[in-house]
Amino acid sequence: MPKNTLQFSAWRPHPWHGLTVGPKPPEVVHAYIEITPFDVVKYEIDKHSGYLRVDRPQRSSSVPPALYGFIPRTYCGARVTALSPTSTRGDGDPLDICVVTERPVDRSEIIMDARVLGGIQMIDGGEADDKIIAVLPSDPVYGRAVDVEDLPKALVDRLVHYFASYKSMPGEANKVSIAGSYSVTHAWKVVQAAMLDYDELLATMSQ
Repeated sequence: MPKNTLQFSAWRPHPWHGLTVGPKPPEVVHAYIEITPFDVVKYEIDKHSGYLRVDRPQRSSSVPPALYGFIPRTYCGARVTALSPTSTRGDGDPLDICVVTERPVDRSEIIMDARVLGGIQMIDGGEADDKIIAVLPSDPVYGRAVDVEDLPKALVDRLVHYFASYKSMPGEANKVSIAGSYSVTHAWKVVQAAMLDYDELLATMSQ
């Protein structure tokens, strides 16, 4: 490329559709971060505009134990559902991801590489709503982890507890259940399934 030649997108790419899945999926993916461990408000991508929208204040006192967002160009559809035996359908959203870092990151709407380590099989009202667990590859403390078992058990327990309880309120039935956590090999299958579900979604929308 000649010097002084700029290559850039003239418009902001949509975080779900305009970014790539990652440099080496399903092992290393891109994570678009919506919520940080400092947020007491739940933010969620606006599917039409691509900007963050305020979903709701966190109804409980808990906050996410790790950075929380989604993997671009993924979709929880039939293939993801097939890997979640007690689910009846996918949640119709991009695949969620939690990224563990040793240094606190207090900004959202950022993109980062994330090495997939495992995941949490969450079912929300009958819908498959898996949470992939990953780590920032350049992290000086956690960066060498290659499987969820390489992380401190207390950290994984916090993630499981957060997702098991973050929609729970006194006097209301909890629609969320956790079928357990899984290792890196199953997590790769979930990421690949979500990528294929996304391709099918695009093909259906273009018809």
